[in-house]
Amino acid sequence: MARPSRTLDILGRLYGPKRAPDIARRLERLLDRYAGLTPAARRRSIPKGGAGQGPVCETGAAPECFSEKDALLITYADSLRDEGTAPLQALERFCRAQLQDVIRIIHLLPFFPYSSDDGFSVTDYRRVNPACGDWPDVARLAERFDLCFDLVLNHASAASGYFQGFLAGDEAYRDFFIRLDPQVDTSSVLRPRTSPLRHRFDAAGGPVWCWTTFSADQIDLNYANPAVLLEFIDILLFYVSRGARVIRLDAIAYLWKQAQTSCAHLPQTHAVVQLLRDLLDRVAPDVCLLTETNVPHRDNISYFGDGTNEAQVVYNFPLPPLVLHTIAAGDATCLTRWAAGLEPPSQRTTFLNFTASHDGIGVRPAADILSAEQFRNLIALAARHGGRVSVKHDQQGNAIPYELNINYFDALNNPNEPADPEIEVRRFLLSQSIALVLRGIPAIYIHSLLGSRGWPEGARRTGQARTINRQPLDLWQVEEQLRQETSLPSRIFYRYRHVLQQRQSQPAFHPNAGQQILDWGSALFVVRRISRDGAESVLAIHNVTGRTQRIFLADQLDHWQPQGTTDLAGGEDLTLVEGILELPPYQFIWWRQKRRP
Repeated sequence: MARPSRTLDILGRLYGPKRAPDIARRLERLLDRYAGLTPAARRRSIPKGGAGQGPVCETGAAPECFSEKDALLITYADSLRDEGTAPLQALERFCRAQLQDVIRIIHLLPFFPYSSDDGFSVTDYRRVNPACGDWPDVARLAERFDLCFDLVLNHASAASGYFQGFLAGDEAYRDFFIRLDPQVDTSSVLRPRTSPLRHRFDAAGGPVWCWTTFSADQIDLNYANPAVLLEFIDILLFYVSRGARVIRLDAIAYLWKQAQTSCAHLPQTHAVVQLLRDLLDRVAPDVCLLTETNVPHRDNISYFGDGTNEAQVVYNFPLPPLVLHTIAAGDATCLTRWAAGLEPPSQRTTFLNFTASHDGIGVRPAADILSAEQFRNLIALAARHGGRVSVKHDQQGNAIPYELNINYFDALNNPNEPADPEIEVRRFLLSQSIALVLRGIPAIYIHSLLGSRGWPEGARRTGQARTINRQPLDLWQVEEQLRQETSLPSRIFYRYRHVLQQRQSQPAFHPNAGQQILDWGSALFVVRRISRDGAESVLAIHNVTGRTQRIFLADQLDHWQPQGTTDLAGGEDLTLVEGILELPPYQFIWWRQKRRP
């Protein structure tokens, strides 16, 4: 078990050695309150037929938190709606009927009362948004699935009780937020948005300027005040008690503010992540941290810490733009080179591999991987396909693209120029296979799983570019489309289900199983995943072009012997003529093999 002395050391780094002991005592009292409610004390079992809980992390041992059985679904609580039913109940009904054998973890995007930003401007962190349901609805989901909750800890809503108390002069909230005088030089601050960094508010004692990294409705919290840290640790443990197995630390990179710095990735921010990991290791070792840091790759993986002391999982942010570039250009060169150098720092950490999410396709993490021309081509592609491009400004005032706001299917298939539906489906599923076979945990946005298209009308209605990929769907309509074999949702959903089922059955897809990225030329992206005992592997071959590729397999199998000729991904036998495999446009195969004697 992690020692309280480690907690004391971290608190000393944050608040100084004199203040640390008192804060540590308050923290221990807080932990005692939740001792009987955390997963460590209430090991749950999944009903027969459910996906089941992953291997439990044992205190004091290297955690085995995830396996090849794990896949994560990203969804809003109200992504599916059914008249007369709370959206959380509609979501639970659909997931129970369609997904419990292929999805283990459901990431419920913020489902709390909020005032803006589709949930990320939280007004009450301990309540479920009544428009979505209530805690018993969340509990029903937790009976069959592990859950991921967002801890929105960088900022709170301007309408929250915290900020309203701050404005009213309530002593309890006097230092909960960061006052930022207009005369203070903030030119060094790294900005993820183009909105003003500070906004003026009318308080009981007169006007006050506050730090607002993301918007005027999202006021940055002041973690230099230990009361703020203790409050959000309380919220964290409350979420764990409500069934969260994964805690996503939203916008964590900007947590700590310090004058004359970038205010991003500061040592104090990493210390807070280390503290949260330390506390969870002590009281809920089967709960994992996932950091949300859409920044260049080196900064992103810094949240693994030393491989044991910060997040167990980080998003693989370069993957979505690199996969899009690869298929759009018909050239796997950049993706192959990048993936070949991709190594998590320890066997206790892994990546969350995804192509789409509730946000857009962040392009900054790929800016130093793609050439300037390739980067410009991605931006132009999004505009051509009906998407939008979000920008931020550098210190010289130049507009820098940072996100493509477009549905991922539409990014790959121009809705303004429809092509052969079968080719469009193949192209899309190829992109998803790349995320499924790479080392890590696959994360699937609900609109990708259901074959949704973009929602430009929604973006026009809200004035928010990200709305284009956030359309709430009528459950009855989804179910009807899935019954129609020729519909786009049906063709994607059931093929997706099949590859997820196959992935679960292969030990080679364990997050910490071996991985070899094989360079077979620019037309192919090839990955060999090797089971941890080294006895068997899965060879995944992706034709990223619109042309049939002839592959001379006899020269490529090395020390591996095929176990039959069945393509796990397609469910059909492979046809080889004199050792040559012909792979049609945008086709991929997963081929099971064993090590030669």
